[in-house]
Amino acid sequence: MNATNWLSSKLNLLRNSAPASVPPEEVTRSTRERLGATLRVHKEALSPRSLRRTLLLLQSVVDPKVSEVEGGRRAKALADWYAKAETSERQDLWLLISEQFGPDPLKVRAARVEYDASLGSVDEGAAEIRLRRALVSPRTRLLQRFAAYPGGMRFLVDLRAEMLQQIKGNKRLLALDAELENLFSTWFDVAFLELRTISWDSPASLIEKLIKYEAVHDIRSWADLKNRLDSDRRCYGFFHPNLPNEPLIFVEVALLDEMADNIMPLLDETAANSDLHKASVAIFYSISTTQTGLRGVSFGDSLIKRVVETLRSEFPKLKTFATLSPIPGFRTWLAKNLELMLEKLSDKELSQLGRALSFEPPSSIHVLAALEQPETLAGLSVKSPLREFLTRCAAEYLGRAKEGDMVLDPVARFHLGNGARIERINFFADPSPKGIRQSHGLMVNYLYDLKRIDKHRKQLESGEAPASSQVEDLYFSN
Repeated sequence: MNATNWLSSKLNLLRNSAPASVPPEEVTRSTRERLGATLRVHKEALSPRSLRRTLLLLQSVVDPKVSEVEGGRRAKALADWYAKAETSERQDLWLLISEQFGPDPLKVRAARVEYDASLGSVDEGAAEIRLRRALVSPRTRLLQRFAAYPGGMRFLVDLRAEMLQQIKGNKRLLALDAELENLFSTWFDVAFLELRTISWDSPASLIEKLIKYEAVHDIRSWADLKNRLDSDRRCYGFFHPNLPNEPLIFVEVALLDEMADNIMPLLDETAANSDLHKASVAIFYSISTTQTGLRGVSFGDSLIKRVVETLRSEFPKLKTFATLSPIPGFRTWLAKNLELMLEKLSDKELSQLGRALSFEPPSSIHVLAALEQPETLAGLSVKSPLREFLTRCAAEYLGRAKEGDMVLDPVARFHLGNGARIERINFFADPSPKGIRQSHGLMVNYLYDLKRIDKHRKQLESGEAPASSQVEDLYFSN
């Protein structure tokens, strides 16, 4: 019996011996304990006997005696079994990879002792090399074998996406997750990615991906999509050769003669096209990632840089590069911090707000009641105390609300981390149900000043969110 037939027979045994379905509850015993046991407990999908068979199959994939081609073939056979397995059975496979294919602790300990003893000597470099080699786990080799066959990269990305849904409840999976993230950071390095323009003339299967993955402003129809790919728009995506026709991240751009302060004209299918001869502003109004399994792999920064370079090459008159972005966490944050924001108002400002709400002094209940009326918000004048208060709260949230050392809002964290600054807060710029639900309709422009990107990053690293003077003037005094 050759190796491939042996593998097939073992997989058939595994399929026949696995239970039909077991609730995917958290496994409490380690795979080491389960492999040495006789019986499984009710929380475990695979019996100890089946678990041992699975371990043998995984070990056969990474066997150093087999070629890369044969190793990839064995990995493909296991991936085919995985596709038909129950969720709980898949989790057992994750646990085996995570717990049974780590670095040899004895070799790591010995190499570490040798490295510590060699510090400052001529042998330090050689000792470091031995320590690095000891830290390389069989898990790395195993995952590389899975990536070797056609479709293997897709398999690993989807595996991690499924695993991330359960990882909070099972810390035993952290090692596998970290290994995958590390490998993906190398395999999906921007040096291997291709920037492509996505247009109305692109293959229908690719255009359909935009509808599927659009995460900021839902695409409502084919007419809506055609509007976003019209002559005064551009859409770019990053692609990897092992995931053909699958954008990893894409950005939608509007070419205008001024900075946009409202999303509705950009999404208006009946609006006239902008005059490209007058276009001086590029507005990034939607950036969507498509692969949950690549979480933690950063290529948004490089995408924006490459898109700016491409746009400047095609349109030399473009001078301003900015976003029109949602503020997804603002409404939730404000509901929790409204009393604190009211306390920051002066007596005069509090009185003015109270008169506008017909309650003096106003409480958080009164303000929240007013904010629950989108029709009222839409009609507020520029000098309205409620409008001014809400805008100032948004500035506080974007520029000063923190989670540890990082700005709290995820979109702000992305753009500020890429060197942008908070440029302008736009009142009732997204009156859609989603916009109201996220931020009471407010949106924000982040400006990419190409000459100050490094300066803004250093400012952010020092703990201060880069912002225009217009936004800084909105902050409450401490």
